Amino acid sequence: MGNLFGSKKKPTRVTEQDKAILQLKQQRDKLKQYQKKISVQLEHDREVARALLKDGKKDKAKLMLRKKKFQESLLSKTDGQLENIERLVHDLEYAQVEQQVIKGLQIGNASLKKMHELLSLEDVERIMEETQEGIEKQREIDELLSGGLSAEDEIDVLAELDEIIKQQTGEEEDVELPDVPKEIIEEQEKQPEAIKTKKTAVAAS
Repeated sequence: MGNLFGSKKKPTRVTEQDKAILQLKQQRDKLKQYQKKISVQLEHDREVARALLKDGKKDKAKLMLRKKKFQESLLSKTDGQLENIERLVHDLEYAQVEQQVIKGLQIGNASLKKMHELLSLEDVERIMEETQEGIEKQREIDELLSGGLSAEDEIDVLAELDEIIKQQTGEEEDVELPDVPKEIIEEQEKQPEAIKTKKTAVAAS
């Protein structure tokens, strides 16, 4: 089920350099363990030599110190071997880094080359020319739209615009109320006479 929903990770490719580095590091670790063992043995031999001298066994103490001296020479040799191994490990690891850098440069150069193939120098020049032509054409259009009238025409346009604005402003200020219809006025004039006649009739009765 897991394989259906998740992609398998590609196995890491182990190179010969990786194997060499691993072997060198294993040898380095073994040498360090050997150095530690010799250091413990040297301290032990020194204590034994002291004990032998204390017991008056000078020859045996001398023999023990010779053994100790020989082991010290071995310890010195292992120091040189460790230094060589560390240098080799460093050089191999750095070579791997350089290899990856070179590989990255190769990929980048190949990609750049493909881009140059898709867009040649002639294409770039053509695009630049077309762009410049488009800019000049747009400039001509702008000049026709904005600069097609003379200075005198521009003055006339502004004057006409001011006149329209003043007319609109005057219409808003001089708004007149509509005339009252004549029939309504006559009706209002008849109303007082009717009221007066009615009052006289009431008083006579």
